[in-house]
Amino acid sequence: METRFNLFENEIGSKFAKRFANAGMVIQQSSLPSSTQELVALRASQINGCGHCIDMHTKEAAAAGETAVRLHLVAAWRESTVFTEAERAALAFSEEGTRLGDANRGVSDETWAEVRKHYDDDQTAALIASVALINAANRMAVITHQQGGSYEAGMFAAALG
Repeated sequence: METRFNLFENEIGSKFAKRFANAGMVIQQSSLPSSTQELVALRASQINGCGHCIDMHTKEAAAAGETAVRLHLVAAWRESTVFTEAERAALAFSEEGTRLGDANRGVSDETWAEVRKHYDDDQTAALIASVALINAANRMAVITHQQGGSYEAGMFAAALG
């Protein structure tokens, strides 16, 4: 599979990517734990089959100190003991917010209640924005055939610099 299009080499694409990254910075600077942000992005990317984003978020999380065990178990978080109740609520939220067409109802009341139990208003807003943003990023990367494997931690931030 060959990359179809490089958004960073196109004027419109580059402008959009910079604004998209600025939206991501709002989330990064929020009080939602960075480890939760990466886990949520990783889980949505796994569901969407986005190798580029899986590569990016796995490496960014590892560079920030996330353990290999937890990263390997994100895909099977329900059958794992390494995630907190709050992280489990965020992972369920990420799945349900990503599988809108599959679930046909979006985020369940049960998952919403768990999220609200563990996250304040600012963190909840960041979680909502995070799920929306990673799903958009997954779609752009899959449409343009961005491949995983060559990403290095900090690379995205440097490209936008």
